[in-house]
Amino acid sequence: MISLLLPTRGRPALVERLFESIVATTSRLDRVEVVLYVDDDDRASHSLDSGEISVTRIIGPPTTMGHYNTACLERSRGDIVILANDDMVIRTPAWDERIEEVHAEFPDGVYLAYCNDLFKNRGWCTFPILSRRSCELLGEPYPVAYRGAFIDTHLVDIFRRLDHAGTPRTRYLEHVVFEHLHYRVGKAEFDATYRNRGRFADDHTFVALASARRESAIRLRDAILGRAAADRQPASPPPGEPASLVQALGLFTKTFLLDGDLPVRWRVFLWYWFVGRYLAARGLLGPLGRS
Repeated sequence: MISLLLPTRGRPALVERLFESIVATTSRLDRVEVVLYVDDDDRASHSLDSGEISVTRIIGPPTTMGHYNTACLERSRGDIVILANDDMVIRTPAWDERIEEVHAEFPDGVYLAYCNDLFKNRGWCTFPILSRRSCELLGEPYPVAYRGAFIDTHLVDIFRRLDHAGTPRTRYLEHVVFEHLHYRVGKAEFDATYRNRGRFADDHTFVALASARRESAIRLRDAILGRAAADRQPASPPPGEPASLVQALGLFTKTFLLDGDLPVRWRVFLWYWFVGRYLAARGLLGPLGRS
């Protein structure tokens, strides 16, 4: 079974549009489920359902995006788990068969796949696809500390470490389209859900979880190589938020540029991106920090 995890708020019409696209493009509807998390004060979304696909609704208090996805994962049944958005539409007929083929490539269950979102394309893993075994090995694939962003970046960083260690497990499905109908490309209105997201709220969380990503990559590589997981030393305490640009440059250099477990190109990208975001968050820079 394939499980689509779908936190949603204030967008029942968009969820229904996604349901319609799933019904129109899926080969085996009996092998696909959607697990929704709906805020308890979002009454317009409480009755979301489909007569043609399995839908599980979780109604609970507003929380972090990491917690939303984790709660959905715990209620899901699939061997394949996809993080979905309510502003996406599936365009490719028999998409489920293609994803099942990727799943079958890896008997050990360790991989990260993603489809073409017609927005960032190959450049970003917008809707991450994991096996349930990868989720179990990661322990916390969608860390609850992430309030609204960076879960995809967190997973990409872990799998870039695998790539750099000589065990590449990332697959991009160029011809499977999960279209991201995002306001930034003129495909949606800038609604309250977009507006209420804290643009920079998760930056430091991503930095602070660098050692956790390093340990996650080691755990996955041990599984790939058939090695018993070794006992690990407790992670060092996460760094505090930088109070000045000088401290930020030092922290980003240590966390990204000097991390030899990452490919050089990814290190440089993260350093440049986070410096830009740090400056933009303080009103010192415009487009460099945009994401």
